Amino acid sequence: MAEKKANAVQLRQIREACRTCSLSDLCLPVALESPDVDALDNIVQRRRPLSRGDVLYRAGGRFNAIYAVRTGALKSMSVSEDGEEQITAFHLPGELVGLDAISFGTHPSTACALETTSICEIPFGELEDLAEEIPGLQRQLLRIMSKEIFSEQEMLHALARRTAEQRLAILLISLSDRFSRRGLSATRFRLPMSRHELSNYLGLAPETMSRLFRRFAENGWITAAGKEIVLEDPQGLRAMTNGGSAPVHRGIGRASDA
Repeated sequence: MAEKKANAVQLRQIREACRTCSLSDLCLPVALESPDVDALDNIVQRRRPLSRGDVLYRAGGRFNAIYAVRTGALKSMSVSEDGEEQITAFHLPGELVGLDAISFGTHPSTACALETTSICEIPFGELEDLAEEIPGLQRQLLRIMSKEIFSEQEMLHALARRTAEQRLAILLISLSDRFSRRGLSATRFRLPMSRHELSNYLGLAPETMSRLFRRFAENGWITAAGKEIVLEDPQGLRAMTNGGSAPVHRGIGRASDA
């Protein structure tokens, strides 16, 4: 009886630690028996934390595993022959990384830490083997991967053919939604990336990004101090992302460069 109670406490602690992760439905499906949960937990490898600038994997590298961000953040990027970097995605806690390498067996992009970041590594071969033994696991895996890929494609589609103001509004609302899904504040958060990295991702000049932050603050839509952001008018920003315009609230916000 004591052993059973101890196992229940351990399982509850694991669920608590992983509740915000997009892999939680995979690693800890509700219907799984305790031995199956243990089998899944045994193949998950907790890597040594990455420091800012550390590379998780490089473009062209062999695909061996998928990764889940536990804390911190990553960026995915491609690098041209002359060394120019193009950021293609940001990955926040609870999100998957490396899915785009499954089809061809090599990573098409490089993943790099934006700040101190801890990662869960799930060897894909072992995960496939385990999926053959646990009913429903393969279907859940495909569902989770499909959701992550769709989210990235939806973001790229939303940014296409938009004004600079709309692009920044779309990104801020996207970050707000992603933080909110993980139980964090939807209106007050810290950006893990620099303004320069934001401008690279949105396809804007750094000077344009600085002007946009000042304009958003002057209009009362946000308050920004370095990387600390407060969305003062999230509904107005959402209206802007849908092609409308946000109401101006002069003199509310303030902005300073990161």
